[in-house]
Amino acid sequence: MLERARAVLEREEAWVVGGAVRDELLGRPVVDLDVACRDPEGAARRYGGPVFPLSERHGAWRVALGGGRTVDFTPLRDGIETDLATRDFTINAIARPLVGGEAVDPFEGRLDLERRVLRGVSPSIFEDDPLRLLRAVRLEDELAFRLDEETERLVREHAALVARPAGERILAELVRLTARGFERLDELGLLEPLGGSLERLRTLDSPGPETRLVAVFGERLGRLPVSNELRRYASALLRAEAPAEVTPRSVFRFRRATEPWATDAARFALAGEELERAIEEARQNDPAEPLLRGDELGLPPGPEIGRVLALVEEERAAGTISTREEALQLVRRAAAERSLSTRDDGTDS
Repeated sequence: MLERARAVLEREEAWVVGGAVRDELLGRPVVDLDVACRDPEGAARRYGGPVFPLSERHGAWRVALGGGRTVDFTPLRDGIETDLATRDFTINAIARPLVGGEAVDPFEGRLDLERRVLRGVSPSIFEDDPLRLLRAVRLEDELAFRLDEETERLVREHAALVARPAGERILAELVRLTARGFERLDELGLLEPLGGSLERLRTLDSPGPETRLVAVFGERLGRLPVSNELRRYASALLRAEAPAEVTPRSVFRFRRATEPWATDAARFALAGEELERAIEEARQNDPAEPLLRGDELGLPPGPEIGRVLALVEEERAAGTISTREEALQLVRRAAAERSLSTRDDGTDS
């Protein structure tokens, strides 16, 4: 990334800024490169690859690379020190020339890196961009740093602003938080304005990122611009109920309600290891072929076909039937019972 950026901007003033410098100084892998230059759009287009405006308001452009890596080109209008004064935290307000040379560090960010302290560049950082409230906690969480006293005071003072940024930006920060990070959000007064709670999260053992989001926000997660896949995942977890007894039938019903996330759902519902083991065993023993297909039932297209096939699958899982003939007999009995029930309903009316 760096060599390509140097080739693109070899005759122009350009600086590596922000997280790239920070992570390099910390000995962390540099995944995202942030370059301040005079013509961000032109630099991004010359760099090559998928290019799009990152911020029309601020004039920043992003190049998306493989493996989740990105190169951001941001405008350098009034010199590098003026640019750094607009940054969020001192550890992100260090710059070094793209071509190499001495770093510029007007806010003593390198000293804060050594002290493992997260300190705001100015008192207005959270008013300028309320997303920085979440970023403060995320950086504490990822880097194992701690907010300095004054910056923590500012976070608490501006906590009510936390829900103002666009949902996409909020979600991008939340998904990177560990359970410890969510605890810190709550401690600083940032979680309640977002509609979150730690009650469910505290019952779970080592949940993954998506599970943490569901646990913290529950049904309110739908207010954020989550993917359809995450919506389905959340729905499966939230409707999961641990069966009173682990039997082949109860395992089948649990899986039918929650697959392909039945194991996560069992953990979310605190159902215990017995159900988790039963789910894995049932998955391994899933039949390769169904006993019956929908076109063998002699029924008109509609939801009744799905209901009947589900009945056959459940009874097969429960062990009451095992052959095609037994499945057909079950279907005939179910149809007769349904017909009788319909006639009885008609008589009663």
